Amino acid sequence: MVRGTQQLRRGFSLIELVIVIVIIGIIAAIAIPRMSRGAQGAAESSLKANLAVLRNAIDLFHTEHEGKYPNAAAFAAEMTGYTDLEVTAVETSRTGDFIYGPYLREVPIMPVPGAGSKLNGVAAGPGTGVGWIYNATTGKIYANTAEQALNGDDFSDW
Repeated sequence: MVRGTQQLRRGFSLIELVIVIVIIGIIAAIAIPRMSRGAQGAAESSLKANLAVLRNAIDLFHTEHEGKYPNAAAFAAEMTGYTDLEVTAVETSRTGDFIYGPYLREVPIMPVPGAGSKLNGVAAGPGTGVGWIYNATTGKIYANTAEQALNGDDFSDW
């Protein structure tokens, strides 16, 4: 067989490579925002679940302690330890009058971006660098962040 002046073509042309790169770019432009929204949605679901756990624990504390809410300064200790009816102290084991609790194993983290992101502390006011803001007078707890959910609601309003 004689080849003559024709040579065998091997590889891809520059145009073919550019077309493939453009197609990959379009697919990435569609997929990446969808994946990031999925991660944000998971963080929002986690926040709702953590708030539900905290609020249920506070309600149980309030019921068992005859209308008293946990102290903001000792929130974590009172929610994870044993207390007496008057909440005079916190113990690590159930002894004597210290028969109430624990209501939480630990204070959950605040999973969405913000001042207290990925932190599990509780404070009486915003701007403290903790995950949750708690009002010991009303028993209300909310996320310490000015960020908004995907639907536009403020996380601190949940």
